[in-house]
Amino acid sequence: MAGRTARTERASGTRAAIITAAERLFAEHGVVAVSNRQISEAAGQGNNTAVTYHFGTKNELLRAIIRRHRAPMDELRQRMLKEIGGSEEMRDWVACLVRPHTEHLAELGNPTWYARCVAQVMADPVLRWIVIEEMTDPALEHTLDGINRCRPVLPPPVRRERGDMARHLLVHVMADRERALADAAPTPRSSWDECATGLIDALMGLWLAPVTPLQVRSSS
Repeated sequence: MAGRTARTERASGTRAAIITAAERLFAEHGVVAVSNRQISEAAGQGNNTAVTYHFGTKNELLRAIIRRHRAPMDELRQRMLKEIGGSEEMRDWVACLVRPHTEHLAELGNPTWYARCVAQVMADPVLRWIVIEEMTDPALEHTLDGINRCRPVLPPPVRRERGDMARHLLVHVMADRERALADAAPTPRSSWDECATGLIDALMGLWLAPVTPLQVRSSS
């Protein structure tokens, strides 16, 4: 039994080391540019097949990275949702979208690589769906329902467009701040809390902005 427990603990430690190494390398170089061998070496594994042995494919490794961070962010979001109850203030719901990310990054300290890793994955037209699928849970869906309930009614194409804009803004503002902190470079906001406030302001403006009617083009 003791031997089995020790092996399980070693395997768990190896998986954690691989996830950490992969997250950093993906953040710095992009997913496609990083090989499983490079990840294994960065994780201190002499066996170059360690990634394949523990995760099977790079896609499953990506899912493991997202899941590692999703759990604490989900707890934060559920706590915030409980606090706002059935609020009719759109800003409360937008805060539930943004602040679990920024609070989690603040708790991780500096440097972090998660925001940049997500930005790299989201830039890939195929891999981006891994992030979207893994991050979609009941708490997030409840948050988005709250936002949709409070915002003005938008034409479906505009609603989809602004949803894409909001996702892009959320992902890349956090990635840019994370990169600046890692490089000891100036940042527009002095803390992750203030960064969240700026993001909430921007997203409120995006979703509440007027809609210019689309011009109907002549077929001639």
